[in-house]
Amino acid sequence: MAVVQAKGVSIRYIVGDLKSIGLKDYVIRRLSGKYYIREFWADRDITFSLEEGDMLGIIGINGAGKSTLLKAVTGILVPTEGTMKVKGKIAALLELSSGFDGEMTVKENTYLRGAMMGYTRKFMDEKYEEIIRFAELEAFQDRAFRQLSSGMKSRLGFSIACLVEPDVLILDEVLSVGDGAFRKKSGDRMRQILASGVTGLLVSHSVDHVRELCNKILWLDHGKQVIFSDEVDFCCDAYEEFLRCRQLPASREDMEKLAQGHREHMDATREEKELQQEKEIKQILTGEDGWKYVDEAQAVLEQYRPEALAAGGKRRRPAYPDD
Repeated sequence: MAVVQAKGVSIRYIVGDLKSIGLKDYVIRRLSGKYYIREFWADRDITFSLEEGDMLGIIGINGAGKSTLLKAVTGILVPTEGTMKVKGKIAALLELSSGFDGEMTVKENTYLRGAMMGYTRKFMDEKYEEIIRFAELEAFQDRAFRQLSSGMKSRLGFSIACLVEPDVLILDEVLSVGDGAFRKKSGDRMRQILASGVTGLLVSHSVDHVRELCNKILWLDHGKQVIFSDEVDFCCDAYEEFLRCRQLPASREDMEKLAQGHREHMDATREEKELQQEKEIKQILTGEDGWKYVDEAQAVLEQYRPEALAAGGKRRRPAYPDD
């Protein structure tokens, strides 16, 4: 049975309504017949289905409608057309640094965010030290929240959000939070949550994250669905080639051409890199100190792989002039 199911989901924004022009201008324009509104469809006819344990990677360039679709899954937005059904408890890691009070301390904000997420005071008392430790903010607990860096703010939001044990987990570019060490820690935490069998949706500009974590993929472009599939590597290959050539596929055949083009490009890049490395090694070995590097390599082989030297024979350099 589907845990998350979208059928023909379309989400429309109204541009140029009363809020943007004011009551006086609205009345004048209506009376003169010059009042117009514009419609903007952020998502159009999106359809997919996820079972328990599925992890969906949502890819697409900026403005594709990815974050808007996630808001429909969480219930923040109601589809203008179509239906979105979600079963179970949802945890959404969206805009991690927003929703905090800049004048309150880190500790006060931690309890405030916990209350907003439905956690009890007793639960927060039990988990507070764990939250602060994971966010690496032990030395900043009594600082005003506005004094934190953007990375620190996101780390706190991530740490609080990860306490919940959801049925559906929604991630929007949160695996890139903080520095390299924290990104690894947050990634490990996400894998731990996903391994428990939750259903997940991940929006990320990192195709590598999608390849690693997801078993299904949804490609959006300017609000339209390009493809929904379980062929994650194939779709990622096609998408990466699209990013290079900007030719949007219109058919399965187009997708296959893009995927093949990406593989050929990667092979050519790899070969070029290997040739460049070979050239650099030759320049080093034929340079003034080349034989010194040969001697160092030979010393390592003599210690760890003497059989390699026995098979190929030792190569000795002539004595240096100052030896």
